[in-house]
Amino acid sequence: MYKKKKISVVIPCYNEEDGIALVIKSLPDFIDEIIVVDNNSNDRTSEVAKELGARVVFEKRKGYGAAYKAGLPAVTGDITVTMDGDGTYPVEQIDECIDHLLDNGLDFVSASRFPLKDKNAMNISNIIGNNVLTFVTLILFMRVIKDSQSGMWIYRSKIYSQLGVKSDGMPLSEEIKIAAIKNPDLKFDEYHVNYHLRVGEVKLNKWRDGFENLLYLLKIRLGLL
Repeated sequence: MYKKKKISVVIPCYNEEDGIALVIKSLPDFIDEIIVVDNNSNDRTSEVAKELGARVVFEKRKGYGAAYKAGLPAVTGDITVTMDGDGTYPVEQIDECIDHLLDNGLDFVSASRFPLKDKNAMNISNIIGNNVLTFVTLILFMRVIKDSQSGMWIYRSKIYSQLGVKSDGMPLSEEIKIAAIKNPDLKFDEYHVNYHLRVGEVKLNKWRDGFENLLYLLKIRLGLL
């Protein structure tokens, strides 16, 4: 429990046996529930997660969004925290993000990685791609946001059903933020966090995923989903 709130962490994974061990072992003691979504891994991701006390949800359909759509509804906590299984997002700042949510009466907080505290944590092509997508989000939705692609979110679990996310792929990350921003009943903000070098193999296909995200932004704006 943290400030009388039950905290759940959801981590989507595909072949992250090394990274997920690091992440789970690093989580603060106040985390009540750890849900690892095994996105059809062929390594020991599930076994490692279970050994370290996580509840494992299996999702055979490949995709970042598919994994999250399997894991997020399984949450039983009052507050949901998401992060990747590669050690890039700061478990040491979960409490700060929750404080920002609660102290400001917010419903959804997105952890912004920019400006990067560690310049070596992300290569230049990924930085440019993130900046382009974030700029397009600003133009299309007229909302200033610093990091539209962040994979660390902190929100009141009860609002998930109001977000109506659809993407099975990487665009879910931008979709869930836009849904929170567009909902007049929800209060959205960002909180600046550190970003670490990843553990394990890079799974992102930057060009394919970048164009997919860009196209998805246009579909959301044009109401084609």
